[in-house]
Amino acid sequence: MRSLSLLRSLALAAAITLPAGFTFAAAASQFKATADHAPRAGVPVGTVTKMPEWQSKIFPGTTRDWWIYVPAQYKPDGTAAVMVFQDGHNYINLKGEWRAPTVFDNLIARGEMPVTVAIFVDPGHEPAKGAPKRPGSGSNRSLEYDALGERYAQLLIEEILPAVEKQYPLSHDPEKRAICGSSSGGIAAFTVAWERPDAFRKVLSTVGSFVNLRGGDAYPALIRKTERKPLRVFLEDASGDLDNPFGNWPLANQQMHAALKYMGYDVRFDYAEGYGHNSQHGGSLFPDALRWLWRQETPAPSFGSKGDLAGDMTLHRLLIEGEGWQPVVTGLAFADAPTTDAAGNFYFSDMRPPAAGVYQVAPDGTKTRLSEEGVSGLKFGPDGRMYACQGAKKRLIAIHPATAAVEEIATDVQPNDLVVTARGHIFFTETGKKQVTFVDAKTKEKRVAASGLANPNGIALAPDQETLAVSEAGGESVWTYRIQMDGKLDAGTPYMTLRRPIDPKGEFKFNEPPPYKKASSGDGMTSDTIGRFYVTSAVGLQVFDPTGRLCGVLTKPQPDKPLTSCTLSGPGRGFLYVTNGDKIYRRKVQAVGNVFVTP
Repeated sequence: MRSLSLLRSLALAAAITLPAGFTFAAAASQFKATADHAPRAGVPVGTVTKMPEWQSKIFPGTTRDWWIYVPAQYKPDGTAAVMVFQDGHNYINLKGEWRAPTVFDNLIARGEMPVTVAIFVDPGHEPAKGAPKRPGSGSNRSLEYDALGERYAQLLIEEILPAVEKQYPLSHDPEKRAICGSSSGGIAAFTVAWERPDAFRKVLSTVGSFVNLRGGDAYPALIRKTERKPLRVFLEDASGDLDNPFGNWPLANQQMHAALKYMGYDVRFDYAEGYGHNSQHGGSLFPDALRWLWRQETPAPSFGSKGDLAGDMTLHRLLIEGEGWQPVVTGLAFADAPTTDAAGNFYFSDMRPPAAGVYQVAPDGTKTRLSEEGVSGLKFGPDGRMYACQGAKKRLIAIHPATAAVEEIATDVQPNDLVVTARGHIFFTETGKKQVTFVDAKTKEKRVAASGLANPNGIALAPDQETLAVSEAGGESVWTYRIQMDGKLDAGTPYMTLRRPIDPKGEFKFNEPPPYKKASSGDGMTSDTIGRFYVTSAVGLQVFDPTGRLCGVLTKPQPDKPLTSCTLSGPGRGFLYVTNGDKIYRRKVQAVGNVFVTP
């Protein structure tokens, strides 16, 4: 690749420092076995066992070959690390370019990697299609490996690993779980860790197919606009790799490396000139890659945000390094309706018995139950009362914080969430009716303000209170409306596009984007003083700038629980709170929340 050759020459001549984690290899395009690829005298030898053919329930109608390597030092006490290999037959070949069992023997014996059980898994094959043309060329390979989403991860986590643990107990610490693959197996390894960092946090990908086979070319953009995940990633590629209608493999891997560096990941990229779409270079550096992957060092994140434009409200300008989600309230039945007041007191509702009600959490952490009314939306009005949604009772109410006195503001309604303006105008979503409804808190005048939305759910005001934003639970948009003096809405437009989850039951077509669910599950919203909107959804907390561009997505504290709503509250109103199933979490951010409690 001439441009890289020139770059290397110029770098050497001018003493230019190349990006951290980016190294060049010699141009010799052949496999070079290291001492670690060969058996060594005195090194205990592990065992490789071919397992019975696996019939998957995650991928019905498929079978696959697989093997387990158990090191000689293994103890059945649940402390052993584990590493999964895609296209497993390639890695167990002791005359090939990986020779994983021998490399593991040598590195484990010298303490350069932990005692690690290896699982070698071939892609699935449908027996009805006849025997595979060659080992590992299962008919289901591309669907399993190239497709984005969680489905292949489910195969490993819900089927293969439990089967292994029946014989060999393993560590459940995700830091002691690694995954490896080459080509389509490389993107599969990354996808598993990306989707399930709770289960795998170390990735080794060689000549990874981060191209448009089944949407993998989207990863660099997704990485740059997703909160950094706790992953360590080793990438390898070479200038002679593929360049075809589906993409350019060398450029795709460079894009992956650049995106991971930009977000501060612990990443290394070994790039060579020459070679091709094979394992010659990757196999040669395999022992070194394992040493790097399993090293004890945890480097401080280094971000690549120098090229950010002044108007770019990236996640770097919102998140604070070291400030992650921390539990604030636990043991709830179902948390919702977070809100704040000007003093930074935080409020929420536990919607279900036995402790249903509205609660206040003071900045010092003191928790007080203000009302026994469970609600799904809660905001302060200019009169000092809390206005709340009670869909189960088909009413909108006002609660006096001091006396807990309740007044019905609107009846025969199905409110989900609401906002209250400084004028005392209330806008609330009626999800089932697909509309936004207006009520005047003083006169109790009620009318439909907007209709035709795909199950409107969350709702928020811009800092100037001249714009109303509404999230769709059943669609992919956040709509914005201009608010008139009399509370009428106009200029409605789908202003922000929510990221949607991948549908594991959808059709993963070749050379097309993955099948996304129609519904984003857009839910509760809030905004900050500079006009960013925060929207809870199925994929996490999505943040948008005032122009409607996605700043990024923050991960759920509890991935398996619904993320229902959010607000900025606490000391200085600079803490981002989320209601997440049976718990409430918060984190300090570079933002200050809006409050609308004064006329």
